[in-house]
Amino acid sequence: KHNYPHSWRTDEPLIYKALNSWYVEVSSFKERMVELNDQINWIPDHIKNGAFGKWLSGARDWSISRNRFWGTPIPVWKSDNPKYPRVDVYGSLDEIEKDFGVRPDNLHRPYIDELTRLNPDDPTGKSTMRRVEEVFDCWFESGSMPFAQVHYPFENKQWFESHFPADFIVEYIAQTRGWFYTLMVLSTALFDEPPFLNAIGHGVVVDENGSKLSKRLQNYPSPDLVWNKYGADALRWFLVSSPILRGQNLIMDRTGSGIDSALRQVIVPLWNAVYFFNLYSNLENYNPKMIYQAELSIDKYILSKSKKLSESVCESLSNYDITESCALVFEFIDILNNWYIRRSRNRFWGKANTVEARSAYDTLFTALNILLKTSAPLMPLISEELFGNLNEGRSVHLEDWPDVSKIDSDDNLINSMDDIRRIVSSALSIRKLNKVRVRQPLSELTIEAENGDWIEDYYSLIKEEVNVKSISLDSSSQKEYEVQLKINPKLLGPRIGKKVQECIEKAKNGDWTQNEGIVVVAGLELLEGEFSLEPINSNDLSSQSVDYTDYVVRLDLEITSDLRNEGIVRDIIRAVQNVRREKHLDVSDHIDLKIVKNDALSLVIKPYEKFIRNQVLAKSITFGEIKKLDFEDIIQELDVGFFISRSD
Repeated sequence: KHNYPHSWRTDEPLIYKALNSWYVEVSSFKERMVELNDQINWIPDHIKNGAFGKWLSGARDWSISRNRFWGTPIPVWKSDNPKYPRVDVYGSLDEIEKDFGVRPDNLHRPYIDELTRLNPDDPTGKSTMRRVEEVFDCWFESGSMPFAQVHYPFENKQWFESHFPADFIVEYIAQTRGWFYTLMVLSTALFDEPPFLNAIGHGVVVDENGSKLSKRLQNYPSPDLVWNKYGADALRWFLVSSPILRGQNLIMDRTGSGIDSALRQVIVPLWNAVYFFNLYSNLENYNPKMIYQAELSIDKYILSKSKKLSESVCESLSNYDITESCALVFEFIDILNNWYIRRSRNRFWGKANTVEARSAYDTLFTALNILLKTSAPLMPLISEELFGNLNEGRSVHLEDWPDVSKIDSDDNLINSMDDIRRIVSSALSIRKLNKVRVRQPLSELTIEAENGDWIEDYYSLIKEEVNVKSISLDSSSQKEYEVQLKINPKLLGPRIGKKVQECIEKAKNGDWTQNEGIVVVAGLELLEGEFSLEPINSNDLSSQSVDYTDYVVRLDLEITSDLRNEGIVRDIIRAVQNVRREKHLDVSDHIDLKIVKNDALSLVIKPYEKFIRNQVLAKSITFGEIKKLDFEDIIQELDVGFFISRSD
């Protein structure tokens, strides 16, 4: 718009004018600032030798004076007669009072400018010492914050010296040239120490077009919408789990979709896990306790994962890596809900007097307590509510960090079970790719793996999860497959920001390595969920590589008539369970199930009648004419209709 500078406020033309200025001679100690910078833990770490380190190494002398009225007056008095030059720099009110004979009670202009005295170096007694007209650059005051806030060195000397340098600071990443820098300059010059030991340089929140959020543009969701629809912790999680704490920008659209994802993927599953536990423990009137050892492998596994969660989050928080802490909590919530609770669900109902059930209750109670204490710094409100629900109203924020030293962690079990979960996940991906629903049984899963004999111990578990009738182990054809690395940008992007594009390109070009299940691309070790390994140029949609392993799984996708019938039965069970929920029946309520008479459907259901009754708590299953239906649909080309009622 202009070829010379204009005021951004008034659009008036500006001029450059050379003026004398007061400087801090930063160039004389910039090498020392570079040395002290090595003592700072930066998040993200590239700031240390990147933006901040380079700015320090190229630091120039700093003009600290401004020619304006408003500001902190520079405490320098000069002779008004150049024939008798003298400059006095004052560091305290006591020094001013000693020279001027008065103690000023207002240090601002114009009052401080009225304070004058005769020039002691002028034998004629005619020249006067007057304060210079300049005021401090406001960044000089910001850089003075650590000591100025407590009036050091005149007061609080012991407190300041025991609290400096600061443990932690967080600000916008561009403050590497602003507040971070001025703090460093004054701290080095005055104390020969870094001003802080840990620093997070965050990015900014922008809209879907990359513009900063603006009240004028209204390009952000209404705060009232966020609080009322999603809650404060959903917003907090959306922010702290994102790349914004790694110096990258964070997109927030007008609908708040990212906040909604935090609610759906983290907070609701956490709430559901506690709700599930309370529901069944209250029904059984069971009083749970914390445990640290277990007999069943599934219980040992989740206890071991709980211990690892607490230790890993403690380490990442100690390193001020909050985003990594969120990733660890997110992964654990997924494992707890979609593996442990789902795998153990049958142990919680009607069996509280058995050893297996008591172990399930106590194990889940322990895992939830560790999880809620660990996630409390990240989700303080929801953690407080749920912890109180579990522990008779106690506050999670008055608890110590989880003591997991008593848990006998089994690393071999963790590695084995994690691999089993990955095998299951890959098999389910094949189902999804071929549009075969999980409720539809299949005949066989083949696992291609060298030295995979240990997997046989988990055959029954895998069969249940994948819904297959048999499993075979094959070590002969495994090496026939070459695999390609596929990046999941939705999970990797929040962790590494813009570098995700480099990872995607290198993955496409085959520029990556895998060693003992660890995948490295662009110098970065990928975490679970951030990638997948898929066969190259394979038209066989029944096979898939298993992440973090050298295994390949293959599903027999042929559906026989018997398998089809069992799939229909499982779909009917799912439909009945949905109607139970719609009718707000308690999980303990028994029902009578009435099915519309259909000869073809009867032939399918009869062999599975006992199985259906057990799954839906039906005392009876009858066929006949029904006037009012709870459900009516076509399942696998069969007309299905039924009505359920609470059984007396």
